[in-house]
Amino acid sequence: MGYSDFNDDLPARIKEQADIVQVIGECVELKQAGVRFLGCCPFHNEKTPSFSVHPGQQFFYCFGCGASGDVFEFQMRYHNLDFPTAMKELARRFNVSIPEKPQSPQEKEKSLKRKAMYAVNEKAAAIFRSSLVNEAQAQVAREYLEQRQIPIQVQESFGLGYAPSSDMAGWDFLGSQLNDAERQAAIESGLLVKKEKGRTYDRFRDRVLFPIYDRRGSVVGFGGRIVGEGQPKYMNSPESMVFSKSASLLGLYQQGNEIRRRKQAILVEGNFDLVSLVVHGCPNVVAPLGTALTTQQLKLLKGFAEECVLLFDGDAAGVKAAMRSVPLFLSEQMAGKVALLPSGHDPDTFIQEQGLEALSDLLEKALPLPEFAVQQLVEKHGLTLDGKNRIVTELQPLIKSAKSSLQSTLMLSHFSESLGITAEELGASMPRAEETIPLPVEGPPLEAEYEHPSQPEEFRPLSGPQKRLVTHMVLYPSSALQLEKYGLRECLSGTIGEVLLLQLLALLEQNEGVEPEELLAKLPKGGERVLVSDILLRSSSADEGLSCQGTEEELNELLCWLEGEQLRRQSSELVELISSCAFRNEPEELQQLVSRKMSVDRRLQELRQTNVFTND
Repeated sequence: MGYSDFNDDLPARIKEQADIVQVIGECVELKQAGVRFLGCCPFHNEKTPSFSVHPGQQFFYCFGCGASGDVFEFQMRYHNLDFPTAMKELARRFNVSIPEKPQSPQEKEKSLKRKAMYAVNEKAAAIFRSSLVNEAQAQVAREYLEQRQIPIQVQESFGLGYAPSSDMAGWDFLGSQLNDAERQAAIESGLLVKKEKGRTYDRFRDRVLFPIYDRRGSVVGFGGRIVGEGQPKYMNSPESMVFSKSASLLGLYQQGNEIRRRKQAILVEGNFDLVSLVVHGCPNVVAPLGTALTTQQLKLLKGFAEECVLLFDGDAAGVKAAMRSVPLFLSEQMAGKVALLPSGHDPDTFIQEQGLEALSDLLEKALPLPEFAVQQLVEKHGLTLDGKNRIVTELQPLIKSAKSSLQSTLMLSHFSESLGITAEELGASMPRAEETIPLPVEGPPLEAEYEHPSQPEEFRPLSGPQKRLVTHMVLYPSSALQLEKYGLRECLSGTIGEVLLLQLLALLEQNEGVEPEELLAKLPKGGERVLVSDILLRSSSADEGLSCQGTEEELNELLCWLEGEQLRRQSSELVELISSCAFRNEPEELQQLVSRKMSVDRRLQELRQTNVFTND
């Protein structure tokens, strides 16, 4: 990870100061469950929380996908950072000083240049912003933004500015406001262009400017849209030590939190398309900087979203751009979809004329990229013999971009069905992608004995039936899967039994023949370990009060009890629905709900008559 780049004790000192619950809690909604906290995993899509954070041991673990690690690992994975950057960010937040690493003269010079370029970009952004807001010469730009319906608060959010034309402010509007050192940094970052005789002139003139931010909120460059006549219509800062077009996304800094919350990014091609969507209520949107989508940009998005929808113009250029992106999504194993706009529309005009609801409908109907690719190829070549041969040829790069043999097999099966040939025939006609074996996910060191401060147990107490369920689950782990299918997780929600179930299910995924002692070995010190130890001790001493024999009859009783609990919840929900339906005067739906309620109640009565369904 790069620990060796720092003092040996520095990571430990940062971990001592960094509150892992606070750090993760800013990204994941956590609820305390005894000595740990539970929430929905940010690294895979789930509705029922299986993501566990342990403040005492300072690690997190997901029982669903196996993601695990310490506060550094979370920072790196969630925010898409390398280890040194994650470490520095946590050290800054929690006031841990990092001693400066000795640098060579070349490294020192490079570091100073980067700092100077960041600083001059920040100063330029402030100058351009002040120009737009305050200067009379920016009236044309203010009218342009008003015409495009970009309100002041959104202009502020994106830091929009204006570089006046040379006719109004000369060729040295920005340069004249910088000292010699700043002018040199501005040349390095591309804000100023150096002429042959050593003089400079402003690169950006008569343009509305979008500052381009990195993940930390530092200005790394600018994108400018010309207001008057002239070419090019859009211009970006040139590549520099701090700015790379192919590794930057406009709007990611401002919209990143919304993208994370929705787990989806919408990608548009133009700067004003992006801003217009934000203005009209579509906040999870980003844009590349006048280039086709790149692998680096997709890697950036993977740190924020599970899925990306390409919202492109429906013309030939839009289709071509979407087709070019398919191999990137496949190679990065990220879900991608494409939504093409009606003819004559771009995202800006569409949302202004049709509104957010129409846009949402369009996005909802977006096609997965592989299906889109096949659909376009079929439309282009047809399904004649010659057409199929051409389609197969054009599908080769897509199949080759698959990251694993499983992904390749699924694609072959899906594409072959669309073309009316067998998967074997399609596979034989093209080279197969090499299988990539993923590295195993290393679980947390649960078997280690950790000392941690005592914390108040905030589990809901177990009822009599819940105690019996937990006891059976611990002593007979193989029954856990069947019990879980009947709603055991929901029944134990908020109790110590829920955490035990999650750990047990994780063990069963690795090995079906789990023994109770293996569960005990995986638990850290705390209430869960005490409970499991108590169950095992009581079972070994033939405690008569334990009442758990592991028979099939006993398991069936527990399954009946769980079914009864589910039915009781359904009955309560149906009562509410019936009341609501009666209020709305919808007789047909009301009759259906009443019929369902009667059916549920009949089954409840049957269970009560078995004498296993109790309320204790």
